[in-house]
Amino acid sequence: MSQKSNKKQTALNNRYIRLGLFLLLGVLLYVSTFNNVVPEQLDISLSEPAPQDIRSPITIEHEEQTAERRREAVATIDPVYTLQTHYATTQTDKVNAIFDLAITLQSEMEEESEEADEPPSTDEQVEYMQDALSENVDQSISSATIETLLTSSNQELRTARDVARNAIFEVMNDGISVDQVPTAREEAEERVSRSITSSRMQSAVSEITTSLVTANYIYDDEATNEQVELAVSEVDPVLIREGQLLAQEGEVIGPEAYEQMRLVGLLDDSTSLYPYIGLLIFVGLLLLLLQLYMMQTSAPIHNSNKYLLLYVIVFVVMLVIMNLQSLIIQFDLTGVMWLTPMALGPMLLAQLINYRVALFSATLFAITGSIIFSHAAASSFHSSFLIYAILSGFAGVFFIGKQPRISKVLQAGIFVALINGLAVTLLHMLNNQQVVFQTYGNEVSFAVLSGFLSAILSLGLLPFFETGFNILSKTKLIELTNANQPLLRKILLEAPGTYHHSVMVANLSEAASEAIGANGLLARVGAYYHDLGKTKNPMYFIENQMQIENPHDRLPPERSKQIIIDHPYDGAAILEKHNFPKEIVDIAKEHHGTTLLKFFYYKAKEQGKEPVESEYRYPGPRAQFKESAIIGIADSVEAAVRSMPNPTEEKIRNLVDAIIRDRLVDQQFNECDITLKELATVADSMCETLKGTFHSRIEYPDDEQGEVKENE
Repeated sequence: MSQKSNKKQTALNNRYIRLGLFLLLGVLLYVSTFNNVVPEQLDISLSEPAPQDIRSPITIEHEEQTAERRREAVATIDPVYTLQTHYATTQTDKVNAIFDLAITLQSEMEEESEEADEPPSTDEQVEYMQDALSENVDQSISSATIETLLTSSNQELRTARDVARNAIFEVMNDGISVDQVPTAREEAEERVSRSITSSRMQSAVSEITTSLVTANYIYDDEATNEQVELAVSEVDPVLIREGQLLAQEGEVIGPEAYEQMRLVGLLDDSTSLYPYIGLLIFVGLLLLLLQLYMMQTSAPIHNSNKYLLLYVIVFVVMLVIMNLQSLIIQFDLTGVMWLTPMALGPMLLAQLINYRVALFSATLFAITGSIIFSHAAASSFHSSFLIYAILSGFAGVFFIGKQPRISKVLQAGIFVALINGLAVTLLHMLNNQQVVFQTYGNEVSFAVLSGFLSAILSLGLLPFFETGFNILSKTKLIELTNANQPLLRKILLEAPGTYHHSVMVANLSEAASEAIGANGLLARVGAYYHDLGKTKNPMYFIENQMQIENPHDRLPPERSKQIIIDHPYDGAAILEKHNFPKEIVDIAKEHHGTTLLKFFYYKAKEQGKEPVESEYRYPGPRAQFKESAIIGIADSVEAAVRSMPNPTEEKIRNLVDAIIRDRLVDQQFNECDITLKELATVADSMCETLKGTFHSRIEYPDDEQGEVKENE
């Protein structure tokens, strides 16, 4: 199989491992929170005493009571009636139409009588007018009334019309409801009787008038419905609220309380899948957020399965601690929930992985904890614990900071204890709880102890993680800078020149790394140990040759180049033997990359040999990360500047630029992600550092001879 195929298969395997770790974390999350979402079922019957205080786990509407309240509200609404003022005009128009039709019909009958031999009979005239009234006026009156109208003079008809109109208009000028219609018709009939003396015409006009008097104060269905809708909308739904006390311990369960328990699901024997599906969605969302965050972070968890496994283990440690603590709560010890060391996970992650990862994870731990401790609340989430856990976790991360030290962990414990105590206090106040000093004192005491417990557990677990995963944490890096570290003392005692060179390289590398946003502390520690391999043959390296003959003068170039080429790998082997972090080992291997040993290569040529260039190159690998590349540059720069006579700022700048340019042309940076802009920044930083080290010399006059001597 080709090398390309091997790399592809390795990447595929890494993805499978990563997926497996995510699935493992998801399963553990689901299992650890499963019992906390199982709906609580009460074995209780009507008219029995409550075995404990029973509270609603959810907020739900009591639909039956809400409907009853709305029915009561609707019952208080009176029907809305509206005065239809135009009804009077409409009815008087009908009066006009009836009398006009009678006058017109009389006129037509007279003309027909003159022309026809036999005029229409009275019955025919009555029938004709009845048809006309039905068609044109939509009004029906008796035959006797029509006969009276047809046999009266025009003057009598006009007078009768005016009487009928006035009677109808005056009576209907006021509102007439349906039940008032008979009274109104009697009043209209009385008005007619006072105005018409002829009994025959009075009877006809009374019939017409009373038939046209109608109700004009009408029930308004639309307005009534609007009032009903408004009344219904103003009725608030009857809610059984989350945490509401349904029955006190020992209280006999009445029908209303029993119904409330049924509605909130406390009496439901059937199994609902909703909580389990909801928990599955919750775990999925948490893992999705974690994956999205990992895709965007520059922390090693982004692409390292080792660090992902470390993260999963820290998460599992927090899950175990929270679940154990939730069991302790069942012993009914007041405030013991606040003893949970929620700052532990974030503090560990801040030291082992990354400051930002720790802050993000503090939120995840808090959300998970709010579910695990939900049995201490009335709902599926313990909102007070969520706030407490976030404040506690953030406090631990913020105080440890981006440059964690062991001493800071203990200080962080004190700080977290203070924040925890304040968090419990503010939760008491926000929840408007009555302060019982014994209860409040217990809760604050447990919260304060939680801060110290987080610090103690962090200090206790940190070495196990660092050793087990060979993690290069900031704390571990700081420990490796200790001058009493055995390998550092080995360099100092066996190769003092190399030790001094390494310290100079460390200064250059740290400043340059920080200038481009890389890990300056890693660069410093890597520089301290990058030449550890020189302790195997210290005298064969020029910085250790003090007033002695150079051994290479007596060796053939083939032998000399092998001694020089071996030192990075000798150092890496020693570091691996002492279980040093991989990054430090890689720096030792990579700081020379695949550069050419020019001195011995050209020396071999001068001796008339035909050396193979590849044999005079370091085997590599080239620098794989920025800090390694910077240390390689600093190593060459320091050695070159140290051997430079009378270094000046301009000479140093030209030398630094030449070394970087030479490595760039030699493709030594092809396998790391350092950019040309960052290389320019590295050059500027190193020149600035070297300017302070090899500063201009100041001339002092000789007191006795007046001569000048140079002092550094």
